[in-house]
Amino acid sequence: MIDFSWPWMALLLPMPIFCYWLLPSKSTTSSYVFLPYLPDHLTQYRPSNYLTVFLLVGAWLLLIGALCRPIWYGNPIESNPEHRDMLLTLDLSGSMAITDMWSKNKKQISRLQAVKNVLVPFIEQRQGDRLGLVIFANHAYLQTPLTFDVQTVKQQLLRTELGLIGRSTAMGEGLGVAIKTLLKAETPQKIVILLSDGANTSGIISPEEAMMLAKEKNIVIYTIGIGSISSSALAMYGQHASSKLDERLLKTIAHTTKGQYFYASNPKELFLAYDTIQKLHPTQYATRYWRPQKNLFHYPLSGALLFAFLLSIHWKRHYG
Repeated sequence: MIDFSWPWMALLLPMPIFCYWLLPSKSTTSSYVFLPYLPDHLTQYRPSNYLTVFLLVGAWLLLIGALCRPIWYGNPIESNPEHRDMLLTLDLSGSMAITDMWSKNKKQISRLQAVKNVLVPFIEQRQGDRLGLVIFANHAYLQTPLTFDVQTVKQQLLRTELGLIGRSTAMGEGLGVAIKTLLKAETPQKIVILLSDGANTSGIISPEEAMMLAKEKNIVIYTIGIGSISSSALAMYGQHASSKLDERLLKTIAHTTKGQYFYASNPKELFLAYDTIQKLHPTQYATRYWRPQKNLFHYPLSGALLFAFLLSIHWKRHYG
């Protein structure tokens, strides 16, 4: 179907009639209107043949038609957008610097570097989902708000460094920031992926409080634990023994929120954890309808210009 965006422009249609009435009459000199900027034959001209009337009327009608901005609308198309909101919540405590992981080329790397190596391809495969990044150490921060731009999330992840926000583990605060961000989202499928290699040692919110809020708001939390090392090894990196991986807490958080817990002692297991999450099927949360549209105003505008061109030739022959 064809519709008009500015139909009120049709009110200009009778304007030439008013202008015609204002032209001076040949028989009345007292009502003569002088227009100094126009040639005399234009101010006194009245159409005297059918061709002139046809060109004038046709050009004006086509111009008004163009001003009304006609638009062609196609048949409605139904779309079912599928996406979920997912916040990656990353531990940046001091123990993430421990080099007990191995890269593909058998090079020893830190836990944080191993996480980055696995998270980058995971993020790149999240086309269609909204991702965000929360980081926590002494406190938690929303590094990247929810966005469909996965490249931005990847870049922000690669820029993360240890020591910038402390060396402790505010796990509960990290979950709190993630949950607060997801509460503003409208999608029914909200997911938090929590990755940590320690236990909660700081922050103003406990993991249990954040867990119960997530359960109340139907937010699913997947937890991933990295390593479980001795107190002596922690001391080498300036960490207290309480930073040892708290698997019981991570399992409780995942179970309570209907998520799943994964343990990764090497990059391969870490990859398998994210691969399992990758296979989750997103939920169709809405059905949208849209109609293809195409602007048609250039067609009547072209016709009006053509009529004006023919009219100028006609006038040139009679008055040139």
